Amino acid sequence: MTYETLTFETDADGIATLTLDRPEALNAFDLTMARELHRVFTVDAAADDVRAVVVTGAGRAFCAGMDLSAEGNVFGLDETLSPSPQSLAAHLADPAVHPEYADGLRDTGGKVTLAIAALPKPVIAAINGAAVGIGATMTCAMDFRLASTKARIGFVFGRLGIVPEACSSYFLPRIVGIQQALEWVYAADILTAEEALAGRLLRSIHEPDELLPAAYELARRVTVDRSPVAVGLAKQLLFRDAATPLEAHIADSLAMFHTSVGDGKEGVAAFREKRQPKFSGVSSKLPRIFVD
Repeated sequence: MTYETLTFETDADGIATLTLDRPEALNAFDLTMARELHRVFTVDAAADDVRAVVVTGAGRAFCAGMDLSAEGNVFGLDETLSPSPQSLAAHLADPAVHPEYADGLRDTGGKVTLAIAALPKPVIAAINGAAVGIGATMTCAMDFRLASTKARIGFVFGRLGIVPEACSSYFLPRIVGIQQALEWVYAADILTAEEALAGRLLRSIHEPDELLPAAYELARRVTVDRSPVAVGLAKQLLFRDAATPLEAHIADSLAMFHTSVGDGKEGVAAFREKRQPKFSGVSSKLPRIFVD
């Protein structure tokens, strides 16, 4: 599919490159980009020939945050609504019946990050330049964050009198710890790549021309000769916030059972025969392991 704000390409190894492609606007996030990103992570990246997704930006920025040039409510929200937690939860249970809540109240960045987190495949951010606001928070739902030495990252919501969005109140403290998350959000500073690495937001930093090669190398290291089913279930187990150890134990048990009777048989056979495994499982058919 052709997109207005993105490009999406997949190589022979199943490594997809998703490029935020509004370089003239520093890849600022608008409602079109929100819709297109949601489609990529729920449709294009869900295809079984895609094994991992590397996300980067065109030009000198990763994503400069929300495009604040739009008319009306720049976040696309319906200011005539008077929502409560109860009404939002009730209306989102059946968004087709109440599209005004689904389209006019839900945080657009949150729709995207929930889709990223739900994708049962590795998603790697290759942060090539400025990543502020939603440009920073969208990466928190990704599995790994690599950055260029020229990257600048900011959770700058306090400068606009708003709060962190895109489910970052869930993801960010789990990555960097609550104290570091609070400091970055309260201060709304622009962080250098070195500061973000020291704060544990980043996995690694690289010279600009080495960033994408490093991201592709990591993508291949976690997908080549790896079972898509095992990787997908492992992502669910590690990301899902099970309320009790018993719930985690149930999910672990089911995941271990399903993998051991599926790709696990081939993995064990390949190990015994000293050869590379040939896994046949696909991520579109993951077994259910959590009680909904």
